[in-house]
Amino acid sequence: MARRQRLLRWARLLWASPNTLIGLALGLLLLLVGARVRRVGGVLEIAALRQRPRRRWPFNAITFGHVILGTHAQELERLRAHELVHVRQCERWGPLFLPAYLLAGAWQWVRGRDAYWDNPFEVEARRVGGC
Repeated sequence: MARRQRLLRWARLLWASPNTLIGLALGLLLLLVGARVRRVGGVLEIAALRQRPRRRWPFNAITFGHVILGTHAQELERLRAHELVHVRQCERWGPLFLPAYLLAGAWQWVRGRDAYWDNPFEVEARRVGGC
C-alpha cells in the first residue's frame, strides 16, 4: 500500500508540474530580489516581502502547482488553507488548470458575474479552505 501511495504522489506531482514550473520561474525571480522561501507540507511558499506591502497588490497569494507566491509570510500563513485547495485543484487538473481557471472566470464575466469571486475554483477554495 505504501508503494501505491508513493506512486500516486509522484503522479500528482508530475501532472501538476507544468504549473509548478511556472511558479518556480516566478519564485526564482522573487528570490533574486530578496524573497524568502520555505517548504510547508510538500509545497514551496515564497514570501516576496518581509513585511506587508505599502500598496495593495493585485493578489495576496497565488498558486502555481506546488508553489505558492505570497506578498509576505503572515499573509501566506493566513491564506494557507485556501491556497492548498488550489494546489489540490492543480493536482486534479494538471496542465489544464490555468486554462480552465481563466475560462471559468471569463464565463462568469460573460454571464454578468464577478470573474474572480464567482469563479468555481475560487468558490471551492473559499468553501473548503476559508478566506
